Amino acid sequence: MRWWLALAFAVVAAATAFAVEALFTRHAESALQGDSRDTAIGKAVNAAFAVEAALHRPDFPGAVEAIGKRRGLALFVLGPEGRLLTAPRALGVPWRAIPHKELAVASALRGRRFVDVVGRQGATLVGLSVRDGAVRRAVVAYAPQPRAYAASLSIFRREVLRAALWASLLGAGIGFLIASLIALRLRRIAAAALRLERGDFDAPLEPRFRDEVGQLAETISRMSERLRQSFAALGAERDQLGRLLERLHDGVITVDRDLHVEFANARARRLLEPARLDPGAPLPGQWLDLPLRDLAAHLLEAGAGVAEARVAADEWTYALVGIPPSRAGGDESAVIVVTDISERERQERAEREFVANAAHELRTPLATIAAAVEQLDAGAKEIPAQRDRFLGHIRHECERLGRLARALLVLARAQTNAERPPLAPVELRPLLTAVADDLDPRKGVVVQVQCAPGLTALTERTLAEQVFSNIAVNAAKHTARGKIVIRAVAEGRSVRVDVSDTGPGMPRATKERIFDRFYRAGARDEDGFGLGLSIVREAVRALGGVVEVDTRPGAGTTVSVRLPAREAIAA
Repeated sequence: MRWWLALAFAVVAAATAFAVEALFTRHAESALQGDSRDTAIGKAVNAAFAVEAALHRPDFPGAVEAIGKRRGLALFVLGPEGRLLTAPRALGVPWRAIPHKELAVASALRGRRFVDVVGRQGATLVGLSVRDGAVRRAVVAYAPQPRAYAASLSIFRREVLRAALWASLLGAGIGFLIASLIALRLRRIAAAALRLERGDFDAPLEPRFRDEVGQLAETISRMSERLRQSFAALGAERDQLGRLLERLHDGVITVDRDLHVEFANARARRLLEPARLDPGAPLPGQWLDLPLRDLAAHLLEAGAGVAEARVAADEWTYALVGIPPSRAGGDESAVIVVTDISERERQERAEREFVANAAHELRTPLATIAAAVEQLDAGAKEIPAQRDRFLGHIRHECERLGRLARALLVLARAQTNAERPPLAPVELRPLLTAVADDLDPRKGVVVQVQCAPGLTALTERTLAEQVFSNIAVNAAKHTARGKIVIRAVAEGRSVRVDVSDTGPGMPRATKERIFDRFYRAGARDEDGFGLGLSIVREAVRALGGVVEVDTRPGAGTTVSVRLPAREAIAA
């Protein structure tokens, strides 16, 4: 900028100087030509008087030539008929070479004065009339441009050119200096803008002058402060969003237009293992049975909508939702959300099974009751033995329905926490002894209780008794010989109660489902509903404990229940 601004100043100064030179030269030429013309007219008039006085001299042509030489004029005298009375050349100027001489002669013979500037050199042509009695004669004076005139004009032009040169140099110097100062200030502003581009918003930019450049610097300084505040706010929001995404139970992945990972939270990295989801890494092409890369590519197509997919593997089920970029906001990233819906699927499946099993369990006693009523109406009520038998069936099935209703109510209350059981210290030895006394084991099966006197658990007595009773009854059903041991031991701040039997044990598939509602392994028992261990699990959860099962085929089964100890009250 310094060089072209200096050049611009020089050009402006030179153009101005040349314009001034042209204007003043014209004025000077006009003034000098006027002076030269006036001088030539004066000399011509004086010469005309002298010629008039020498008309009758015998050496008239020589006298005219002498008059012209004294005045620096080329004098020519012509008679009335236009005949030249003097020599055809005067002061080296031939008569025939003088332009407009005919006009000058004609005007002079009519008694008029003729004045004209003729030729490239600006010579003055004057035509005057002199009288010789009644006869008019024409005196034509031709005055070449004085040499002083050309010299003066040349000097003037030279000085004007010199002034133009100095003005150009001075203008270039001033322009260079001004441009250097402006460039220095602009370099400071450019350096500040470069720092802004690199993310440095702390360097101040103080304007030294309040002109346009200073206002620009002040504007950039304000912009820097606002950008710093905006980036700080954006950074805080980004960090907050990152922390929020990292804490989500759903996997979140953002993908750019090159199908490279921009962001993936911890949950997404765990779900998609062993694939790498580092920022900048390519998105995996396949995940389980889903072409993940094709899904992302579809989201990045023009006009793409939200895409949904579901993937199942073994016991796990995942739902994927793909969100395309927001065209209105200029977003270029697609978002993929991966949700583990395995538990929800299991719950829904369990609920469907629960409804189906409950309907099935209700249908059997109701069918028995309906059949008994039908037989009674058909005439069985008139026969005492048959009437009592069918009434017994009805009573038995009603008792089964009552037990089923009570079991379902216990499950519902335990699962919804509708009635939070009040916890209190309960001595376990009397409770476990009562459970053992109520058992009806098979012949030859021994029931033992091993519990130290005074051992106490923090629980609710009725609910705890139902838990241990259900476990013991289940052990008695499956123990044909051997023994059933109910043992309670203290373990730190908890108490563990084990119910062990010498039954056939369970395979792994059965072990994983024994707490499911309405699940019964092996032959169906007409007095059971498959709800006993389900009630145990929910009741133990309501009491704040944990239930575990240890079993192997042919090695018996041990069901362990951990409850808070009495010392947990203080904690």
